[in-house]
Amino acid sequence: VQLVESGGGLVQLGGPLRLPCAASGSIFSSYVMGWYRQAPGKQRELVAVIGSGGNTNYADSVKGRFTIFRAKNTVLLQMNSSKPEDTGVYYCNAHRGLSAFWGQGTQVTVSS
Repeated sequence: VQLVESGGGLVQLGGPLRLPCAASGSIFSSYVMGWYRQAPGKQRELVAVIGSGGNTNYADSVKGRFTIFRAKNTVLLQMNSSKPEDTGVYYCNAHRGLSAFWGQGTQVTVSS
């Protein structure tokens, strides 16, 4: 089981960024997939999740700006209207029941 994130980097204030997470086929279709983030000195927090049926849920801080969606064996986080508080390490997550898997994380920095 592997989750491999990419797409992180420097994004200008108000700009877009897309974060893909490639998941192994054995988990992708039946697991809830999500993106979490951790800012320096803060706890890891939920950003967005998408269920196997396509239902989504977002943190209040990103509603209307971020979109999570699935494409083949990839779950993507489209970030728009980036804010300084979006800076952090973004982690891909897959879970079902008591099973959970994490990616290695990718750094996102919003620059003004």
